[in-house]
Amino acid sequence: MGNCLTCFKEPTNPALDSSPNCRKEEMPEVQLYPAPSHVPASTAPSETLLSNGNHLTAIPETTITRFYPRKTHSKSAPAMGLSDSKPSDAKVNQLFDQYKDSSDDSILAEGIEQLCKDLGVSPDDFKILLLAWKLNAEQMCRFTRAEFVSGLKAIRADSIKSIQSRLPELVSEVDQNVEQFKDLYRFTFRFGLDSASGQRILPTDMAVLLWRLVFTVREPPILSRWLAFLECHQSVRGIPRDTWNMFLNFSEAVGDDLSCYDDNEAWPSLFDDFVEYENDQANQNISKEKDCEGLIIIEQKD
Repeated sequence: MGNCLTCFKEPTNPALDSSPNCRKEEMPEVQLYPAPSHVPASTAPSETLLSNGNHLTAIPETTITRFYPRKTHSKSAPAMGLSDSKPSDAKVNQLFDQYKDSSDDSILAEGIEQLCKDLGVSPDDFKILLLAWKLNAEQMCRFTRAEFVSGLKAIRADSIKSIQSRLPELVSEVDQNVEQFKDLYRFTFRFGLDSASGQRILPTDMAVLLWRLVFTVREPPILSRWLAFLECHQSVRGIPRDTWNMFLNFSEAVGDDLSCYDDNEAWPSLFDDFVEYENDQANQNISKEKDCEGLIIIEQKD
């Protein structure tokens, strides 16, 4: 499959078991000195007369000695939200079979479209990119059986309902966890390449689409200006991996208004061109403002 986006358009504390079926084991209560048989069990003799005339006080029968402590039956309480921590292999494979292509043991464009429909998510939604990331898909419009099975097991899902439940959680994870987002960001470049043809540079139009998509969360302030720059310069035919990866650092380093940009840094030349373009645009705006002010002054004098 190519770089088409058509199919994307659309880690416990132990708890006591209170179950009545779990009986606690204990030794029967044993008295070292049981009461004589002629004395009622509820009444123990206060003392005994020995042959030598001495008196021996009997041990109260309430004294109890246990040979070992009581055993308690405990089990780890399941972590919240992890009741489905072990998805069924059979169910995952059965789910895969519902969408796989009839002539290929993979889910292709048509199957992905149907999967998205059943999930109630548009194929070009950020959540589908997250799903592809978790499946570690090698290319667009294609999920292999190995990718699908291992990926769903990794996110603890084996049904449409469980996938729907996990997707919002994945969005929250990448939004709040910087390292998770970086991993997703790097994956997105590889995902956009046509691996079948050995493509190494991402076409600019595809890069623009994927930048917009991956920055659904954690969008940098300069993103819109960066994409506008690329769309205005048709001579920029492709985005290499280094440029893609370094844009994340660049967008964090230059600030909202590019005022922190240092041309002595070893940025890709395309970033230099972008900053120069933005500065030219800013200077033109300043010139226009001055011209407008001059016209207003002249009109006032007239």
